[in-house]
Order: sequence, then C-alpha cells, then structure tokens
Amino acid sequence: MRRYRMLVPALLFSPTVLAAVALPATAQQRQNPDGEWRYQSADAWGTRYSPVNQVNAENFSDLEVAWVWRADNFGPGVDPQMKSTPTYIDGILYTVAGQRRTIAAIDPATGETIWTYREPHTTRWERSMRQNYGKGVAYGELDGRGVIYYTSPAFFLHALDAKTGRHIEGFGQPVPIQGFPETGVVDMLPPLLDGWGQWMDTEQEYDPDYGIPRELGYITTSSPPIVIDGVVVVGNSAEQGYNQTRIENVPGDILGFDARTGEFRWKFHVIPRPGEFGHDTWENDAWQYTGDVSSWAPMSADYERGIVYIPTNPPTIDFFGGFRPGNNLFSTSVIALDASSGERVWHYQIVRNDQWNYDLPNVPIVVDLTVDGQAVPAVIQTTKTGLIFAFNRETGDPVWPIEDVPVVQTEVPGNWTAATQPVPTWPEPMEPIGLPEDDVIDFTPELRAEAMEIMANYRVGGPFVPWLHVGYDGPVRQNVRCYGGLNITHPATLDPTTGILYASHRRNCSGGRIMPGVDADDPDDPGTTGLTVSQWVAGGGGGGLPRVQGLPMWKPPYNRLSAYDMNTGERLWWIPVGEVSQAIREHPATQGADLSRAGGGGLSIQMVAGDLLYATRGSGGPAVLDAYDKLTGEMVGTVEMPGAGQYGMMTYSHDGQQHIVVQVGRPGRLVALRLPG
Repeated sequence: MRRYRMLVPALLFSPTVLAAVALPATAQQRQNPDGEWRYQSADAWGTRYSPVNQVNAENFSDLEVAWVWRADNFGPGVDPQMKSTPTYIDGILYTVAGQRRTIAAIDPATGETIWTYREPHTTRWERSMRQNYGKGVAYGELDGRGVIYYTSPAFFLHALDAKTGRHIEGFGQPVPIQGFPETGVVDMLPPLLDGWGQWMDTEQEYDPDYGIPRELGYITTSSPPIVIDGVVVVGNSAEQGYNQTRIENVPGDILGFDARTGEFRWKFHVIPRPGEFGHDTWENDAWQYTGDVSSWAPMSADYERGIVYIPTNPPTIDFFGGFRPGNNLFSTSVIALDASSGERVWHYQIVRNDQWNYDLPNVPIVVDLTVDGQAVPAVIQTTKTGLIFAFNRETGDPVWPIEDVPVVQTEVPGNWTAATQPVPTWPEPMEPIGLPEDDVIDFTPELRAEAMEIMANYRVGGPFVPWLHVGYDGPVRQNVRCYGGLNITHPATLDPTTGILYASHRRNCSGGRIMPGVDADDPDDPGTTGLTVSQWVAGGGGGGLPRVQGLPMWKPPYNRLSAYDMNTGERLWWIPVGEVSQAIREHPATQGADLSRAGGGGLSIQMVAGDLLYATRGSGGPAVLDAYDKLTGEMVGTVEMPGAGQYGMMTYSHDGQQHIVVQVGRPGRLVALRLPG
C-alpha cells in the first residue's frame, strides 16, 4: 500500500517562510504585461494569475456589476453555455461565442461590442463535434501590429488585425469557398493529411468544403493556438470517446505555421510512424488507422527556452484498447516540443493505453520553484485522476519520484491493458486513491456496517481499475474506480510568486460496463466516423458505488478546494466548496454530526489576483463570487452575481480600474465586476 508523508498542519503554515523560498516570476517571463490577460490561461505559463490588486480584502465586498455581455446574441444552439475565457490585450477584450464560434472584440469599460467576425458556412462546420467549444483566441505581434489568431470548428486558422478585425494581408492562401476573404486564412487540413497513409490510399480529390471523408474520421479545434518564436502552434480535437463506435480516425498531429505568412512550418506526429520514437508502442499495426490522439486542452510555453508544452488525450475508443495493444505514445501525455522546429524535447506519458477517458484537461502550468534548496524550472500537470505530476520543464525529469505501480488487469474478452501505470510518490493526490476503510461513512455504527456489507460486493480500487463488460458473470457486481481530480470545467490555478497550486476537486467512485460495439453503432449518425465497428464501446450501463440509505458511501468532505505549496509538495490547507445538500443535512443519521466543512454542490472555478484567491461555487451553485486570503484560505468576502459562475474567469486593469470578468450561464454571459466610481 502506498503511503504519503505527513502533511504540515495549516496552523504551522508560515506565509513569511513560503515567500522566502519561492522564486519571483516577472510579467516579461510570462509574456503578459501587468494589468493584461493575454492568454486563455492569463499568461504563457498557464497560471490563471494576475498581479492586479486594486481589489483587496477590505473592498472586495463593494464590487458591483459594471456590464453584462450576452453570448446567446450570437446564434442559437443546443448548448448556450459559453466555453471561452476572454483575453484582455492593449485595451480590448476578445472572446468567441455561439455555435459558429464568432470572434468578438469588446469595449472593456462598457461591454459594448466593437467588432465581430464569423467564418462563412461550410459543410465542415456542420460536421464539427466542437462547434461551441471554443475556449478563446491567441495573440501575437507583427511589426508592432497586434494580431488575433483564431482556429474555427471547421479547422481553419485565421489571422485578424486586433484593432479592426480585418484579415491580415499576406497571411495564408485564398480558400476556394464562397465568402472567405482573399487573405488571412489557412486551411489546416492539407498539411495535416499530407503523408498520412489512410488519406493517400483513398486517392480521392480533396474537397475543401466537406473536408476529411467520413470513413476516415473527423477533426476540429477546441482550445486556441499559442504563438511562440514566430510560430503559431495549433492543437485540435475530435469526438468524445464515449460517443465513438468505430476504430478509425485521423491522428491529431500538432501543427506549426509561420506567424507572419501562414506558411506551414512543421508537424509533430502524435501517433509515431515507422522509424520515429515511440512507434513500437503501437502493436497490431494500429498506428496505421487509429487516431484521435490530439491536444484539445490549452497549451503553455517557456519563451526563454523556446519550448511549447502540449497535453494530449487518449486514442480512438478510449474505453477499450484491444485493437490497439501497447502503451500508445503519445496519447495522454505531456509533450515538450521545440517551437521553432516541432522536434520533441521530452515527453512523459501520464496514462498508458488509456481506456478511462483520462485525457489531460488542463494546461501544463509553468513555474519556477525552489525544491530542497535548489532552483527548479518546473512544469506541473494536473489530471482528472487527482494525481499531480511535476517535471523539470527543460529536461522532463520528475521533480519527485514517480513509481510504476501494478494495476488490475482486464477481464474483457479481446482487451489489452498495461501491466503498470505511473503514480507520483509526491505530492499526495487531491483525493485518496481508492476507498480505504477509514474513509467509509460512519455517521452511525449501523450505517457503517451496512456500507461495508454493500462494498463487499464490489471491486473497489484506484483510477486504473479496468472496465467490466456486459455479460460479465463474475464474483463482483462492478469494478469501481475511486479518485478525485480536475476537468476543463474547473482548471487549476498557480501563483507564480509563491508557487502555490490551487485545485477544486471531489471524490468520485465510478463504474459501469462496456457493451458490444454492434449494439451501439448507428451508421446513420452523422457523428459516426470510421469503418470498422469496435468490439466493445462505452454505454453498457451500470454505475459506481450505490448510496447507503441515500447517503454517499464515503465520509465528507464532498467538495473542496486545496492549496499545495509546489516548492515542497505539501498540501497547505483545504476549504469546503458549496453547502452540503439538504438531503444529507436533514438525514436522521447525520443529526448531531459536524457538517460545517462537508461542502457540496458544483466544483469551483478560481483565479489568483494580487493577494486574493477568487472562486465560484460551481455552475450549479449559488450565484456568488467568493474571495479568500490566498495564503491562509480565510474567506474575506462574497458578492452576488447575475448567474452561477462557470469555466471562464479573468481580470484586467483598464483606465486605472480593475475589472473581474466571470462567465455565467445559462445562457452564456460575461459579467464584469468593478469597484464603485
């Protein structure tokens, strides 16, 4: 059994000592001038931090709504929720909104829309699985002129003048589709398809309106690109694994384009081809047809070293790996690439042969640390499993040891699972791995006894317990994975001035079974891509641990926010997020129990600005914004908002006034808060 070293009690935490060991990080290093928010995650380091401190503990509660900007003005859709975090650059706010992913420039003082651009209609856009999943825009400069770089659901790259919204002359090539501008656009499909065997074998003529033939797959974009060393680095995304039924798809290779001309510069193969590093991790010739390894989450960069850090997701059908045996590099990995050449500097695979949909949902966060008295240029990767990986961002060496841990093997006919998975020895996971007996509910002895009796019918373990299948008739009712981490909906925050990482998380004990692909496949579903139906796919029903008398099987807390000092790896403190539900609070077994730190409701979205940690109470929580002392976790105030906060939160200083912008829904809106006057 893995044991983690004793944590430092919160009462022993010394802000003075912490400040003395952390290395400062200048705005120049992070490529974000003071008062601005130039990247989707604030800066090139992906920190979600700002030094702006006009709002403080004394005046936070005086914040009031300055303006509201409505995203549902930009077209209807099945999901009016926004996904974009705005950027603030040189006096203008930029965001994307709606199913067409319209770019909007917004007056930061009034919320008035200054200009918009909407890409012309294409069949490729109709086929996109990520129409409303745009997470923002990227920024660069050409000869002192600001340029907004934007990737569309149809997989085009646009370059627009930041002040006027007009396309940049001399960038890209004309697109032979009605309505597209003569300049300022790159069709990214031709360089992606170039040299890919499955496309070459079709001998089909390329159709720029339709894009990739449906039998080969589909690719789109989600997060914005990043601009470094004169190169626009572009990631991509595909259909979620729980909707896929066929094994073929296009690989989500990482692309680099010249920031001035749009000329294609390089391509990194996320599924290595013969002769390339990692090719031997794809057995059964699965490299030829398997795809979907891509980078849908935001990227970060170290401009001093010229390195871009890329998080990836699993291969096609990320609930079954029998047709793609092997570790499957570079799926579910952190990849460090030389931004100028696209060459691999280092990588680390977080999950081998990912069959749990454990894609890396958060940006790799760059930070300078002091570990055991030594300066360490680091990059931190948070995960869905709650495991926290820390690397030297120059070499890829782990900051603390990572062990290969044997894991339970698959019982699904035809499947293949890796014998071991990497688990960091430090920091401790956000939530305990598995469900130790000490964590089982114990409000009353009778309740605990009933819970233990129920658990005896389940195989309960950590995040890598494999799926069972429909038709399984073994000694347990279900395999259950217990863990608790992050997702794109509540990304981590890291203060580069202290090295403290903030993460919102809760324990999750999930299960379920996979089902035969033939029972789930719908050839008439326009989202169905590929040709060969997988032996097993998601959707077999079942679930995780049942409740016991209507209560969770585990003790509180049910929802919390933790602060980790990444210089030492210690969890400094945690605070509950949200209120425990009425059903738990009024349950006969909980009467007399202390539920003051139980938490509940949705997961918080947070950022750090000045001395404050800002946090919401989740998309389903009350419509408020809370502020805490970033060093101690002490709450300093609460303000009401027009809606519950979700995903996007940022801050900036405009004309001497700090604004806090929170994305609320539904429908999606941006709400700007500022002090009176």
